[in-house]
Amino acid sequence: MPPVSPLAPERFPDLPPIAGVRAAAKACGVRYTTGRLDVALIELAPHSSVAGVFTRSLTASAPVDWCRAALAKTGGHGRAILVNAGNANAFTGKRGQETASAEVQATARALDCGAHDVLLASTGVIGEPMPAERITGHLDALAGDLAPGGWEPVARAIMTTDTFPKGATATARIDGTTVTLAGIAKGSGMIQPDMATMLAFAFTDADIAPEALRTVLREVNERTFNCITVDGDTSTSDTLLLAATGRAGNAAVTDPDDPRLADFRRALEAVMTDLAQQVVRDGEGAQKFVTIRVRGAASDPAAKRIGLAIGNSPLVKTAIAGADANWGRIVMAVGKAGERADRDRLSVAIGGTEIARDGEAVPDYDEAPVAAHMRGREIAIEVDVGVGDGRATVWTCDLTHGYIDINADYRS
Repeated sequence: MPPVSPLAPERFPDLPPIAGVRAAAKACGVRYTTGRLDVALIELAPHSSVAGVFTRSLTASAPVDWCRAALAKTGGHGRAILVNAGNANAFTGKRGQETASAEVQATARALDCGAHDVLLASTGVIGEPMPAERITGHLDALAGDLAPGGWEPVARAIMTTDTFPKGATATARIDGTTVTLAGIAKGSGMIQPDMATMLAFAFTDADIAPEALRTVLREVNERTFNCITVDGDTSTSDTLLLAATGRAGNAAVTDPDDPRLADFRRALEAVMTDLAQQVVRDGEGAQKFVTIRVRGAASDPAAKRIGLAIGNSPLVKTAIAGADANWGRIVMAVGKAGERADRDRLSVAIGGTEIARDGEAVPDYDEAPVAAHMRGREIAIEVDVGVGDGRATVWTCDLTHGYIDINADYRS
């Protein structure tokens, strides 16, 4: 295991049990032979609503295909989520589909539920056959270990090159009833979500119907997981699932536009933002966390695309790694983004210090405070492209030699 990221939180948060959710984790030897946790089983109460968003990759994994079909079949309900690390079961052809089916059937037997009530997620090496028996042979034991809470082992079981487990929690009020949310995620490399994230799972005891849950999840996802990047690569396995067990006792919410969902939206965004930022803070080889705020764009989506162009630029990211206040690389990235920008109204600031204004360096620009800011762990970049009211915030990290070391040796 690589050393823990210097950007990691001090410890895994105290995540509360969620009524109607039980979980367990086990070392099944899917890929790792060191007794490392690598399979997690999460059981949901009957009639739980489940919403999901998934990778748009055209080489999506067999588990992604299964989840899409299962949620369509059940109308957005589920009873279990089975997750493994070490093997993505992606680009594995018919055998991969058969493996997914075997895992689903074994889980359904262990929990006495329907096959389409089981959702799958896998992460790890692409293109290698999945040793299904290493998972199916442990499902009865996993089912016997199911218990409320215990989130940290589950969060560890879904890690690949991650250096720390990721969790977040929040509460909200619906009709005067307190509802609780808890979430876990994994991700470190191959991160520029396109619809979802690497793997993330959030749970709530709120009573929210599938369509409303799906709408809220998609909206919040666009402002959170879809605003992060580590290396610009979208995984074949990107899966984000949100389950609502309905055990909190609030009156059911069926309409996504119901004003009673306002505080739940806020809490869900807090959880998902926290998890998304933790993924970036665990970026492979990362030493610095970077917040990029873009305003003045033609639209909010245009602002996000400009932000991602900056956040994905190897020249920008290596300059940040080297604490080099080379703001010209930011200007370059804005220009290549393919979105409208007014060169002669463009402004750039780093760490709150304005560097460029109206298309040129500010008079008497003093690089000293910017250079000092660049030596820190938390980097802030602000850009105004001068054409409209669109704005967005994107989170990324620097690019160091550590990224090369991790990915050059990933399969060895």
